Amino acid sequence: MALEEHQHQPPSDIVRDDVPSTHRSPPMVRTSDMHPDMAKNLLSLPLPEIEPQPWIAPRPLAESTVAIVTTAGMHAHDDRPFNPGSVEYRLIRGDIDFADLRMSHLSVNFDRSGFQQDINTVFPLERLRELVDQGVVGGVSRYHYSFMGAQPEPTRLEKTGEEIGRLLAEDGVNAAFLTPV
Repeated sequence: MALEEHQHQPPSDIVRDDVPSTHRSPPMVRTSDMHPDMAKNLLSLPLPEIEPQPWIAPRPLAESTVAIVTTAGMHAHDDRPFNPGSVEYRLIRGDIDFADLRMSHLSVNFDRSGFQQDINTVFPLERLRELVDQGVVGGVSRYHYSFMGAQPEPTRLEKTGEEIGRLLAEDGVNAAFLTPV
């Protein structure tokens, strides 16, 4: 399959006309912007087959406790950094001071400067707290979870994902907000 077949333009409703094109960032890195060998490798990776999951009626958001799950490689300053491809997770306290957060996810495919200017772009805890204050969300979880992104074999995370699901349920979390990086 040609690289061009995997490329797409962002939907027109997410491109703001009032923002000069020189200030817009693409929502994702395009394979055409990658080194050809990296693009070829990514396109050759097998995709896991995921069985359909039963639908359940969700609890109203205003009555829900929400946790953040991120693949930004976030961790507390006193936790060990993530290694590339790690399937481990790091627990992040809900009352953490952003000054104590670190990001060990590195990639040549994205510019980290936006994340460094506003950590809420990858770990929107302050925005979540604001939604609680406004009554949109019922509560913020006591704990949040961080994984290392850029996983070439996502099926390796299945066991860890099941563990996180159990921990979220034990903590009374009704909804998880995923921030993929």
